[in-house]
Amino acid sequence: MDSKIVIIPTYNEKENIAKIIRAVFALEGDYHILVIDDGSPDGTAQIVEQLRKEFPERLSLIQRPGKQGLGTAYITGFKWSVEHGYDFIFEMDADFSHNPEDLPKLYRTCLEGADLAIGSRYCDGISVINWPIGRVIMSYYASVYVRKVLGLPVYDTTAGFKCYRRKVLQTIDLDNVRMKGYGFQIEMKYTTYKLGFRIAEVPIIFVDRKEGTSKMSSGIFGEAFWGVLKMKMRKIKPRKII
Repeated sequence: MDSKIVIIPTYNEKENIAKIIRAVFALEGDYHILVIDDGSPDGTAQIVEQLRKEFPERLSLIQRPGKQGLGTAYITGFKWSVEHGYDFIFEMDADFSHNPEDLPKLYRTCLEGADLAIGSRYCDGISVINWPIGRVIMSYYASVYVRKVLGLPVYDTTAGFKCYRRKVLQTIDLDNVRMKGYGFQIEMKYTTYKLGFRIAEVPIIFVDRKEGTSKMSSGIFGEAFWGVLKMKMRKIKPRKII
């Protein structure tokens, strides 16, 4: 049976973390979870530690000192998941903006032949709830910009709800991924595409968080904008296996 793990990065998610963990574990299919917590001062990691007593085989936690960025959290999680032999590796937010019930859709899409399945807000119109219109426009046209500049055939280039086959993460040189914020999501998709893997988008409805605080900032978009131009100039090579 395929082994599946959901990586959830956290910073100050005490209102959501227990609920999202229980929602994933309520699904059929034996999903495991790896939480990467960046020193949350609100006690998020302590909540996860308590839940590990209830789910010792399915729930893991990595605690890192201080906020080190979304990209480095996922890189840490990818390496850990590959080392532990998981076949399908998911990214998901802790705040329920990604519906856990969509995880099986991403999994099935990979079973049907995709190497990377993306939960997409924009492949079937615009499917975003509770965002201010300005943020919707910024996000949508950011993806248009990325598609045009990089020639990346993906509608939702900044999406953070994804499922990778293990071979993708084994092939990408994770130590050479340069972008740390939401630009990381663009870089991973572009690298996956340039290495010849098959990408498929799955329409989802994205619902903005109801509890906790958003981590979005103008600096995140700035990194993505300039990083895409630099990305266009780089040559993408698979990881060297020693």
